[in-house]
Amino acid sequence: MGRVYRPTRARAVKPQRCTVGVDIGGTKIAVGVVATDGSVLAEKTLPTKSHTGFADGVGRIAAAVREVILESGQTKEDLLGLGIGCAGPVDPLRGEINNPHTLPGWPGAKIVPALAREFGLPVWLENDADAAALGEYYFGAGQGVDPVVMLTIGTGVGGAVIMRGGIYRGVDGEHPEIGHIPISFAGQRCYCGRSGCLESIISGPAIADAGKKFGLETAAEVFAGMAAGNAGAAAILADVQRALDAAIWTLLHTFSPARIILGGGLVDAQAEFFTAAARQAQKSAHLVARSTVDIVPARLGNRAGLVGAAGWALRRSESPGEPAVRPGHAFSLSP
Repeated sequence: MGRVYRPTRARAVKPQRCTVGVDIGGTKIAVGVVATDGSVLAEKTLPTKSHTGFADGVGRIAAAVREVILESGQTKEDLLGLGIGCAGPVDPLRGEINNPHTLPGWPGAKIVPALAREFGLPVWLENDADAAALGEYYFGAGQGVDPVVMLTIGTGVGGAVIMRGGIYRGVDGEHPEIGHIPISFAGQRCYCGRSGCLESIISGPAIADAGKKFGLETAAEVFAGMAAGNAGAAAILADVQRALDAAIWTLLHTFSPARIILGGGLVDAQAEFFTAAARQAQKSAHLVARSTVDIVPARLGNRAGLVGAAGWALRRSESPGEPAVRPGHAFSLSP
């Protein structure tokens, strides 16, 4: 009788370096261990539940981090740091989240010192749209192009600009709030203080609120209603198309990007709808080099923020003496 071949289980080879990424949104939090090539070794998603308070939230994040480290086969000693992307406003210098709008119950949340104490690792905080743009720039739809603008559409609307190989920042390191480009002065009042800004029209909650008068409770129901011939749903989404058209027009003329990337939960679910509306704006933009601009959906999907936050932690760990934010300076992303 021939010899029976019994394959042996190869021992897992740990990557030379890895980091933890945390992506905090108004609805959910994603946590994962990410290798240097952008692959996610282990991940976990949990509800945000910001109404339960920051102490509860950071405790659940810490527990999830411990779980994914264990599942990834790594140890805390294998990690170079932890990166956080969070729905803004955030203060990267102080490591604080200052977002009462989509994270009620987390006032002045000092998340960087809290997690640094918990794990004894360096921790960096960025706006979630910046983190998503970094993820796409490192490993996704933004590779090899510059400048890149990313627009994220989900519970809120965010945006980020990668320019000359770094995150574009305003005075005092401020993040540009692209989601609050004014679209219609007769539109819904937004928490930013203006009426008819982009977020108040095209975000998931905004679409859901508009749908309620037609008996539609969620953004998904509004899209389904349009597909079923509901005139009210079609009118709502026509407003969304017009708002996105205006925003893309503004971004094209403001930044003259090589590529615009559309991401976020709503785009993941309705990529064709949003990219078609954005490309329509591109066709009518006669004052920019429209033939050299790509408008594409995000390639990393809902992992972009997680992977970008982890990638940012890797870059920051490689330049420990570099300040997290220098006003008017774009931190280099080059390894």
